[in-house]
Amino acid sequence: MNLYSLKPHFQNILRPIVRRLAARGITANQVTLFACGISLLLGGVLALMAQYSVLFWLLPIWLFVRMALNAIDGMLAREFGQQSALGGYLNEITDIAADAALYLPFAFVVPLSGLQIGLFIWLAAMTETIGALGQVHGQNGRRYDGFGKSDRAFFIGVLAVWYAVFGSLNIWWDIAMWLACVALLWTCWLRIQKGLKAA
Repeated sequence: MNLYSLKPHFQNILRPIVRRLAARGITANQVTLFACGISLLLGGVLALMAQYSVLFWLLPIWLFVRMALNAIDGMLAREFGQQSALGGYLNEITDIAADAALYLPFAFVVPLSGLQIGLFIWLAAMTETIGALGQVHGQNGRRYDGFGKSDRAFFIGVLAVWYAVFGSLNIWWDIAMWLACVALLWTCWLRIQKGLKAA
């Protein structure tokens, strides 16, 4: 059980917006690239200005909007005949790139460190790569088990709100980030195991 299981309900709420976008000629790939572009821009700005904690209010807001955009591009692709090989590549590549950009600013916030956030980014990318491999090898589709993208967004969003409100992070957040890395490592193992069982 993770936040990904709520996706169908979220999609039902977004469906009227998706219909309007499709009617205006907006494509799934355009939405994907837009979401990635804003993520890269926001991540860069926050990394350069990490000492201004109030700016981190932007992060949870954008994480929620990005989650909606990710659902929208998938619905445009599936429900309006826009699925393509290029879209498949863009979906995976931009997700990993955007995640990395949005997590990066915390490398500059004490007591977190570049090594710690770098490991979190790398493990997050590994979970997504392993998840995609389930589909590549025909193992009952893409894997979404464990500490997935939506769960990471919630964790990072809470972290950003704390920093924005209090202006600093305490030692418990350092511990929480290490535990999140452990959760990602477990997720990698879980997705491999689930994928092999489904093969």
